[in-house]
Amino acid sequence: MARACRRLGYDGMFVTDHFYHGNTAVDRSLPWEEWVRQFSLGYYHAKEAGDQIGLRVCFGWEYSWEGNDFLTYGLPPEWLAAHPETVTLEPIEYLRLIRKSHGCIVHAHPFRQENYVRYIKLLPDLVDAAEVWNGGNRLADFNDRAKWYAESFGLRQTSGSDAHWETAFSGGILTAREIRSTEDYPLIVRSDRICGLIENREDILFGEQK
Repeated sequence: MARACRRLGYDGMFVTDHFYHGNTAVDRSLPWEEWVRQFSLGYYHAKEAGDQIGLRVCFGWEYSWEGNDFLTYGLPPEWLAAHPETVTLEPIEYLRLIRKSHGCIVHAHPFRQENYVRYIKLLPDLVDAAEVWNGGNRLADFNDRAKWYAESFGLRQTSGSDAHWETAFSGGILTAREIRSTEDYPLIVRSDRICGLIENREDILFGEQK
């Protein structure tokens, strides 16, 4: 995945695998610290490859609750290992904990409608941004509604590939400052250093959207 990302011209990527209540492949019967270690292996393997090819690879995860997904940035695997309660927290409590810990939350594809999404839950006061373009959305309407949501509530806007295979890289963000670690992401978002989005592999600066 890291090599495919670099071939397409990206400077960096976040590995945000599905967390505990998503369709994760890690055995949930494992002791918590071992579960986190195995959950983080995808990131560590991608980072090893990225270090060899000049691609910055950062850690994150996608918290899921009944089909509502929240991308979590700014916190390392060590933080996750120290917080086993994250697997029992419902969205409001989870988002409050991440905020208290200085992490950053992006509501992923907030208007996606699929059979695994039991309901659409919007929490604009507890997220830092909304993903207004998602490469995995089946319908363009899902992205259009997400953009309406972000604009209506004054949320910052992001874009993501939702890449589950090597050919799926199509989204991303353009930043005015390099992201060197997962801890940089909250600073980039909250200081308005996102200057544009990548949508379907096309760079679109803010103010130039179609």
